[in-house]
Amino acid sequence: MNKIHQHPLEKILESRIAILDGAMGTTIRTYGMKEADIRGERFRDSTKDLLNNGDLFTLTQPEMIGDIHRRFLEAGADIIETNTFGATSITQSEFFVDDPREHGGRKNPEFYQKIIEDPFLNNLAWEINEKSARQCRAWADRVGTATGRQRFVAGSIGPLTVSLSNSPDAEDAGFRMVTFDQVRAAYKQQVRALIAGGSDLLLVETIFDSLNAKAALVGIREVFDEDGKELPIMISAAVGRGGETLISAQTTEAFWNAMQHAKPLSVGLNCSLGPDLMYPFLSELAEKADVAISCYPNAGLPNPLSETGFDLGPADMARYLGNFAKDGLINIAGGCCGNTPEHIAAIAKALEGVAPRKLSGSGVAA
Repeated sequence: MNKIHQHPLEKILESRIAILDGAMGTTIRTYGMKEADIRGERFRDSTKDLLNNGDLFTLTQPEMIGDIHRRFLEAGADIIETNTFGATSITQSEFFVDDPREHGGRKNPEFYQKIIEDPFLNNLAWEINEKSARQCRAWADRVGTATGRQRFVAGSIGPLTVSLSNSPDAEDAGFRMVTFDQVRAAYKQQVRALIAGGSDLLLVETIFDSLNAKAALVGIREVFDEDGKELPIMISAAVGRGGETLISAQTTEAFWNAMQHAKPLSVGLNCSLGPDLMYPFLSELAEKADVAISCYPNAGLPNPLSETGFDLGPADMARYLGNFAKDGLINIAGGCCGNTPEHIAAIAKALEGVAPRKLSGSGVAA
């Protein structure tokens, strides 16, 4: 087993707040891409709209995705995420497989077993993950070498479009569209591809359903054990107004209790309702968890009249994250939806020289 005892990022977290990048989707929108741009020649004849499948840009517009990575790195990001938030066979099926519900059927475990076994979807998911990790790796190394400051690649593992915790059928509370083993299998393939592409870390993020996250973590553990290589894990949940993860309805403390077995490098909150409403839940997590705390909120609430689609500008986010840091709550900071490279640059400047949250013992789980 090639087990990492102390990752280089751990040394950084002992001395300063590390900066995570911002929103890939938001930044893509500033490039004015159209349906034809994401399709390219390869997906020209696809029968479903693909523009909301931002992960595909990794394959059809790699220069744009590389430019976004460059901009976030030059803004001060220590960690950049792969463009793989929805790069599992399960999520990609939403864009390439007919929905049986449109023909009087329903999505169920039999349907998703076919998805898990589909060669096209499996090959597509692998390619997106591996190529995205390689793109990130190339830019992280290029900018890191040029600046003399090591940068890191986090393999982004998103929450899926199906839930293991909740039934979609109001008349059948026990029904689930997909099984735990199917979700685990999809995540295992994604994890292997992210590792093959050169990721430094694995980031299980925007967790709405903690059982989905459990399947991801079990899959990660199995990949580590089966393949003999282990990477640090970052875990990040989304919270609602009551402090619960949105689907599985856990409190912040209960969420940490359910996740700490994975011995993550960090645990934190992202997305959600913006930084102001996130504060009390982040404060509770920082008090309960004995690992590094990450925080990358949305830039406020959605606002279709805003240039980025969200209320808060760079100065606003810098002020909020700066206050989080001054209150001793965070070790890793960045931005989720609505946060452009300009937002990240402002956050990085605001946190420069501010002491990180104190870590107990050696600081981070090995």
